[in-house]
Amino acid sequence: MSSAADLLTQYGPAVVFAWAFAVQAGAPAPAVPMLLGAGALSGAGRMDLALAIAAAMAATLAADVLWYWLGRFHGTRVLELLCRFSLDPDSLIRRAKERFVAHRLRYLVLAKFLPGVNPLAAGLAGAVPIRLERFVLYAAAGALLWAGAWMTLGYLCADVIVRAATGAGRLGTPLVLVIAAALVVYLAYKFARRQRFLRHLRKARITPIELKRRLEAGDHPVIFD
Repeated sequence: MSSAADLLTQYGPAVVFAWAFAVQAGAPAPAVPMLLGAGALSGAGRMDLALAIAAAMAATLAADVLWYWLGRFHGTRVLELLCRFSLDPDSLIRRAKERFVAHRLRYLVLAKFLPGVNPLAAGLAGAVPIRLERFVLYAAAGALLWAGAWMTLGYLCADVIVRAATGAGRLGTPLVLVIAAALVVYLAYKFARRQRFLRHLRKARITPIELKRRLEAGDHPVIFD
């Protein structure tokens, strides 16, 4: 078994809680492998499934309430903090706002399954604001669906996941290097695309005085603010 599985086996729900809290609080870490692993260990009789789901739910709710109160007291300014951890913050926040307006509380459930979006949804719910009791109800439903679905899938597919983890463990360092290289390439691509977009914006900007002059001259520019 891999070291991650060994860590889950040794510390059980404590690892599930810490990992789920970090992911749903906005850390750029994968959640699905951990949830599937916890479910697989439960299927192998090495972890209690109900306790693991409860730990993930409690961690998710703790992260949700944290961002809810940050949004409640600091408004949408709290989203500026999330911008610093995203390579594509403008479109991420715009899409989150659009979906939140369209779906409101239902978006809190969907956000659990979208990487990096859950803090935005919880922060927006606090900024609107939505009543705390309604927020907690929908956040708990989303947490149960998120943790329960992935862990139950891992529980049902325990044999397949254990064999896959064992095979990956045999590959050892080469597999880790391939995954790390793929991650570096992806991050470099996202960073380069964002820098190119920002350079394009800088070229397209004009001063307010220049805009006023062009409007008075009868031009009809398209303005993006």
